[in-house]
Amino acid sequence: MVTRRASTALSGRFLLRIGAHLHERLQGAARSLGVSLNELCTRRLSVPGPALLLEPGAAASVERSLAQFGSALAGVLVYGSYARGDSTAASDVDLLVVVDPAIPLTRALYRDWDVEPVEWQGRHVDPHFIHLPDDRRTAPGAWCEAAIDGVVLCERDGAVTRQLAAIRGDIAAGRLVRRSAHGQPYWTEAA
Repeated sequence: MVTRRASTALSGRFLLRIGAHLHERLQGAARSLGVSLNELCTRRLSVPGPALLLEPGAAASVERSLAQFGSALAGVLVYGSYARGDSTAASDVDLLVVVDPAIPLTRALYRDWDVEPVEWQGRHVDPHFIHLPDDRRTAPGAWCEAAIDGVVLCERDGAVTRQLAAIRGDIAAGRLVRRSAHGQPYWTEAA
Protein backbone atom coordinates (compact mmCIF):
# COMPACT_ATOMS: atom_id res chain seq x y z
CA MET A 1 0.00 0.00 0.00
CA VAL A 2 1.33 3.43 -1.00
CA THR A 3 0.68 6.23 1.46
CA ARG A 4 0.28 9.71 0.07
CA ARG A 5 1.39 12.69 2.07
CA ALA A 6 -0.70 15.81 2.09
CA SER A 7 0.53 18.35 -0.40
CA THR A 8 2.64 21.11 1.12
CA ALA A 9 2.72 23.18 -2.04
CA LEU A 10 2.21 26.86 -1.31
CA SER A 11 -0.37 28.88 -3.18
CA GLY A 12 1.99 31.78 -3.71
CA ARG A 13 -0.59 34.09 -2.17
CA PHE A 14 -0.60 35.70 1.23
CA LEU A 15 -2.05 38.69 2.97
CA LEU A 16 0.29 41.31 4.35
CA ARG A 17 -1.08 43.86 6.79
CA ILE A 18 0.74 47.19 6.65
CA GLY A 19 -0.05 50.69 7.82
CA ALA A 20 -1.95 53.10 5.59
CA HIS A 21 1.03 55.48 5.29
CA LEU A 22 3.34 52.73 4.01
CA HIS A 23 0.59 51.40 1.71
CA GLU A 24 0.18 54.85 0.13
CA ARG A 25 3.94 55.20 -0.38
CA LEU A 26 4.16 51.77 -1.98
CA GLN A 27 1.22 52.54 -4.27
CA GLY A 28 2.87 55.81 -5.29
CA ALA A 29 6.16 54.05 -6.01
CA ALA A 30 4.35 51.42 -8.07
CA ARG A 31 2.54 54.12 -10.08
CA SER A 32 5.77 56.01 -10.75
CA LEU A 33 7.37 52.79 -12.07
CA GLY A 34 4.28 51.87 -14.08
CA VAL A 35 3.80 48.52 -12.32
CA SER A 36 1.16 47.03 -10.06
CA LEU A 37 1.50 47.18 -6.30
CA ASN A 38 1.86 43.39 -6.33
CA GLU A 39 4.71 43.59 -8.87
CA LEU A 40 6.51 46.28 -6.87
CA CYS A 41 6.28 44.22 -3.67
CA THR A 42 7.43 41.10 -5.50
CA ARG A 43 10.47 42.95 -6.87
CA ARG A 44 11.40 44.42 -3.51
CA LEU A 45 10.90 41.20 -1.56
CA SER A 46 12.81 39.08 -4.07
CA VAL A 47 16.02 41.08 -3.65
CA PRO A 48 18.03 39.81 -0.70
CA GLY A 49 18.92 42.59 1.68
CA PRO A 50 21.30 42.87 4.58
CA ALA A 51 20.15 41.87 8.05
CA LEU A 52 21.16 45.41 9.00
CA LEU A 53 17.80 46.54 7.63
CA LEU A 54 16.19 44.95 10.67
CA GLU A 55 17.81 47.75 12.70
CA PRO A 56 15.19 50.54 12.98
CA GLY A 57 17.74 53.26 12.14
CA ALA A 58 18.64 51.54 8.87
CA ALA A 59 15.01 51.10 7.94
CA ALA A 60 14.26 54.73 8.84
CA SER A 61 17.21 55.90 6.70
CA VAL A 62 15.97 53.96 3.68
CA GLU A 63 12.38 55.11 4.21
CA ARG A 64 13.50 58.73 4.53
CA SER A 65 15.55 58.45 1.33
CA LEU A 66 12.63 56.91 -0.53
CA ALA A 67 10.31 59.63 0.75
CA GLN A 68 12.65 62.34 -0.50
CA PHE A 69 13.57 60.84 -3.88
CA GLY A 70 11.07 58.13 -4.80
CA SER A 71 11.96 56.41 -8.07
CA ALA A 72 14.99 58.74 -8.50
CA LEU A 73 16.71 56.89 -5.64
CA ALA A 74 19.38 54.55 -7.02
CA GLY A 75 20.58 53.25 -3.67
CA VAL A 76 21.42 53.84 -0.02
CA LEU A 77 24.42 52.57 1.88
CA VAL A 78 25.94 53.07 5.28
CA TYR A 79 29.71 53.48 5.52
CA GLY A 80 32.37 54.88 7.79
CA SER A 81 32.96 54.10 11.44
CA TYR A 82 29.46 52.75 12.07
CA ALA A 83 29.72 50.28 9.17
CA ARG A 84 33.23 49.26 10.28
CA GLY A 85 32.02 48.68 13.83
CA ASP A 86 34.44 51.14 15.42
CA SER A 87 32.12 54.07 16.07
CA THR A 88 32.03 55.80 19.42
CA ALA A 89 29.14 57.33 21.33
CA ALA A 90 30.01 60.67 19.70
CA SER A 91 30.05 59.24 16.14
CA ASP A 92 27.36 59.95 13.60
CA VAL A 93 26.20 57.46 10.97
CA ASP A 94 27.44 58.25 7.45
CA LEU A 95 24.93 57.47 4.74
CA LEU A 96 25.62 57.57 1.00
CA VAL A 97 22.36 58.39 -0.78
CA VAL A 98 22.77 57.70 -4.51
CA VAL A 99 20.36 59.62 -6.73
CA ASP A 100 19.77 59.81 -10.46
CA PRO A 101 21.90 62.34 -12.40
CA ALA A 102 18.74 64.33 -13.15
CA ILE A 103 18.68 65.36 -9.47
CA PRO A 104 21.05 68.32 -8.99
CA LEU A 105 23.30 67.95 -5.96
CA THR A 106 22.56 71.17 -4.12
CA ARG A 107 22.39 72.35 -0.52
CA ALA A 108 18.60 72.20 -0.84
CA LEU A 109 18.81 68.39 -0.63
CA TYR A 110 20.44 68.68 2.80
CA ARG A 111 17.94 71.31 3.94
CA ASP A 112 15.07 69.05 2.84
CA TRP A 113 16.58 66.11 4.74
CA ASP A 114 17.05 68.22 7.86
CA VAL A 115 13.33 68.97 7.97
CA GLU A 116 12.86 65.36 9.14
CA PRO A 117 16.28 64.22 10.38
CA VAL A 118 16.88 60.55 11.08
CA GLU A 119 18.50 58.96 14.12
CA TRP A 120 20.14 55.56 14.26
CA GLN A 121 20.64 54.12 17.75
CA GLY A 122 20.66 57.65 19.14
CA ARG A 123 23.18 58.87 16.55
CA HIS A 124 22.58 61.55 13.94
CA VAL A 125 22.38 60.17 10.39
CA ASP A 126 24.61 62.30 8.15
CA PRO A 127 23.54 61.88 4.50
CA HIS A 128 25.93 62.44 1.63
CA PHE A 129 24.04 62.84 -1.64
CA ILE A 130 25.88 61.58 -4.67
CA HIS A 131 25.51 60.34 -8.24
CA LEU A 132 26.98 57.17 -9.70
CA PRO A 133 30.34 58.28 -11.15
CA ASP A 134 30.80 58.24 -14.90
CA ASP A 135 34.33 56.90 -14.50
CA ARG A 136 35.23 54.93 -11.39
CA ARG A 137 38.86 56.05 -11.59
CA THR A 138 37.77 59.63 -11.00
CA ALA A 139 35.08 58.70 -8.47
CA PRO A 140 34.71 61.02 -5.51
CA GLY A 141 36.50 59.86 -2.37
CA ALA A 142 33.22 58.97 -0.69
CA TRP A 143 32.77 56.18 -3.25
CA CYS A 144 36.23 54.83 -2.48
CA GLU A 145 35.60 54.94 1.27
CA ALA A 146 32.22 53.25 0.79
CA ALA A 147 33.83 50.57 -1.40
CA ILE A 148 36.06 49.59 1.51
CA ASP A 149 33.53 49.38 4.32
CA GLY A 150 30.09 50.25 2.95
CA VAL A 151 26.98 48.14 3.42
CA VAL A 152 24.30 48.51 0.76
CA LEU A 153 20.93 48.94 2.46
CA CYS A 154 18.87 49.13 -0.71
CA GLU A 155 19.34 49.67 -4.40
CA ARG A 156 17.16 49.86 -7.44
CA ASP A 157 18.95 47.79 -10.04
CA GLY A 158 22.33 46.56 -8.82
CA ALA A 159 24.29 49.51 -10.23
CA VAL A 160 25.51 50.60 -6.79
CA THR A 161 26.83 47.12 -5.97
CA ARG A 162 28.54 46.88 -9.37
CA GLN A 163 30.13 50.31 -8.89
CA LEU A 164 31.46 49.38 -5.44
CA ALA A 165 32.85 46.09 -6.76
CA ALA A 166 34.63 47.85 -9.63
CA ILE A 167 36.17 50.41 -7.28
CA ARG A 168 37.26 47.66 -4.86
CA GLY A 169 38.92 45.94 -7.82
CA ASP A 170 40.76 49.14 -8.73
CA ILE A 171 41.90 49.58 -5.12
CA ALA A 172 43.05 45.95 -4.87
CA ALA A 173 44.95 46.25 -8.16
CA GLY A 174 46.64 49.46 -6.97
CA ARG A 175 45.00 51.65 -9.63
CA LEU A 176 43.30 53.78 -6.95
CA VAL A 177 45.30 54.75 -3.89
CA ARG A 178 44.56 56.62 -0.69
CA ARG A 179 46.92 59.48 0.08
CA SER A 180 46.98 62.24 2.65
CA ALA A 181 47.66 65.97 2.40
CA HIS A 182 47.72 68.25 5.43
CA GLY A 183 46.26 65.41 7.50
CA GLN A 184 43.29 64.95 5.18
CA PRO A 185 42.85 61.70 3.25
CA TYR A 186 41.98 61.67 -0.45
CA TRP A 187 41.85 59.09 -3.23
CA THR A 188 43.62 59.36 -6.56
CA GLU A 189 44.55 57.28 -9.55
CA ALA A 190 48.00 55.73 -9.10
CA ALA A 191 50.77 57.28 -11.13
